[in-house]
Amino acid sequence: MRDLKHLKYFEDLLQVANNELITRAKEEGKVCVAYTCENVPEPLVNLPGCFSIRLTAPNTGSMDVATYYMTNLLCEPSRALLERAIEGGFNFADCVITPDGCTMMNRAVENMELLKTMGKDNPNFFHEYMEIAFKNTEHDVNLSILQCTNHILKPLKEKYGIDTSDAAIRKAVEDHNKVCRLIRQIGEFRKEKNPRITGYEFHVFTLASYVCPKHLIIDKLEETLEELKTREPDDRNPWRARILLVGSEMDDSGFVKLIEEQGAYVCCDRFCFGSYPGRVEIVLNDEEDALTQVCRHYIQNCQCPRMMNQEKVYGRKQYVAELAKEYGADGIIYEQVKFCDPWAYERVLGSSMLHIDYGYPVLSVDRPYNIASSVGQMRTRVQAFVESIEIKKIQGGRKA
Repeated sequence: MRDLKHLKYFEDLLQVANNELITRAKEEGKVCVAYTCENVPEPLVNLPGCFSIRLTAPNTGSMDVATYYMTNLLCEPSRALLERAIEGGFNFADCVITPDGCTMMNRAVENMELLKTMGKDNPNFFHEYMEIAFKNTEHDVNLSILQCTNHILKPLKEKYGIDTSDAAIRKAVEDHNKVCRLIRQIGEFRKEKNPRITGYEFHVFTLASYVCPKHLIIDKLEETLEELKTREPDDRNPWRARILLVGSEMDDSGFVKLIEEQGAYVCCDRFCFGSYPGRVEIVLNDEEDALTQVCRHYIQNCQCPRMMNQEKVYGRKQYVAELAKEYGADGIIYEQVKFCDPWAYERVLGSSMLHIDYGYPVLSVDRPYNIASSVGQMRTRVQAFVESIEIKKIQGGRKA
């Protein structure tokens, strides 16, 4: 297939946390709201006058200093972010908002605050810590409203004069939905038997929508969508199997590339930094205030293992099975970044249920934050998994 016009541009943006678009948005006078978890409602940190950046630490190497403060038993993403903050890599942020999706990420941000890694020349800089829900009930929606009001809307208004009115939230949702629509429309091409976009390419575009100011990438996403409409796939389908990738924080497009280099097409994604559920549009009505509807959307659509009621626990596996069926997956890879406690339990339960109850071949792996540090071992496991799927196809193996 011919190269996509903007792919290299997006790849370059993902190489550093402080990419050139952040600099441009700051020069426009916008406030940069950094956050660390999918449980932060994105429209509320993209109100008029501000933009959000989900913190990442691309090309992480040594984490020795962060490990000194946090021990080597905490997850690699939390230590990688602290290491990058200590190095000065997040000095572009005007504030940091983190929910207690897990205690490890909270500890990382607390250390950032104690070590004064950001905001030294900004008297308005602030850290905020949110409590988030465990269940999908109206009580939890009310908790989310309270937390978003106290830890997002109020400090943004008091410190930076950001408009937090109902009209401003509705405008932010409208802009958010525009990006979601583009990402999902691009992702629809993955359903083709001989897809015109690779899973790696799709992940690059999707990841950019989390770590770049959204208003500065919409034009290139629109161009990419139009380009894909006329892009012709190779005559010979190069893929040996179609894989649904499920799991924890995934801001390393190199992992998707590694999978596809073994002939396994990543036809769908269900992970943090992915399009499901992060790029599902938020539907608003005029009968209820926008804040309540945004919070309810995030509570109801959340697929994070933080949600622990039985409806959510079993619903997450059903959700994965439905995606696998919709995108024609031959198998499922459940991945967990090393030492991620919530996903350690979810990976065991999910990989078992998707195989036993739904009949899908499943590969369950834990991985380093930066896959470049463990390429050989992971390549071997993926190769073996692809071969096992091919054997099952030959033998007529069961699949839902």
